[in-house]
Amino acid sequence: MAGVDLPFACDCGKLRGTLLGVSPTNGTRAECYCHDCRAAELYAGQPDPAPGGVQVYQSVPDRVRFDLGEDQLAAFSLSEKGLLQWQASCCGALLFKTARTPKLPFVSFRTDRLEDDNPLGPIVARAFVRKPNGKRGHEGGLKFMFGFAVRALSRRMTGLWKQTPFFHADGTPVRDIHIVPENDRKKFYPARS
Repeated sequence: MAGVDLPFACDCGKLRGTLLGVSPTNGTRAECYCHDCRAAELYAGQPDPAPGGVQVYQSVPDRVRFDLGEDQLAAFSLSEKGLLQWQASCCGALLFKTARTPKLPFVSFRTDRLEDDNPLGPIVARAFVRKPNGKRGHEGGLKFMFGFAVRALSRRMTGLWKQTPFFHADGTPVRDIHIVPENDRKKFYPARS
């Protein structure tokens, strides 16, 4: 499915781009309630999403194009091996999450950065949802993982995984990655009892 191209922007508009070929078959719309998603929002100075989740559209990096202000792109990680959190340095707006290597070709895009999110389709998966028994579980996980696997495998087989605005040809990130020190990140996670 060809899909539609959707413009996106950070909060202040200095960083702008386009999601290419957006459709419910070219990506998966999901909502995540995990502690890491919330911690990333809080660390970036964004509003606390709790008790709600963070909505994302997971697709592949070759569907991301930066049109203006790419020099505003910055990245951090909540740990030495954690996902890369890509944000606009101008206003702190979180935009994307990726793996630490282009060889795992996925990008989770924050849907609230779009003027119109209808072409993404409905939310089909929810992760780390609090259940009535107090534990957390997933809804629609199989569909989410199937879409992720198909997209990632097709990019690996065709070489499209190399077409990414987040990594250089040698596989290094296009920005230095700030690792949030453990003492700083602790305050963004719930206390364990």
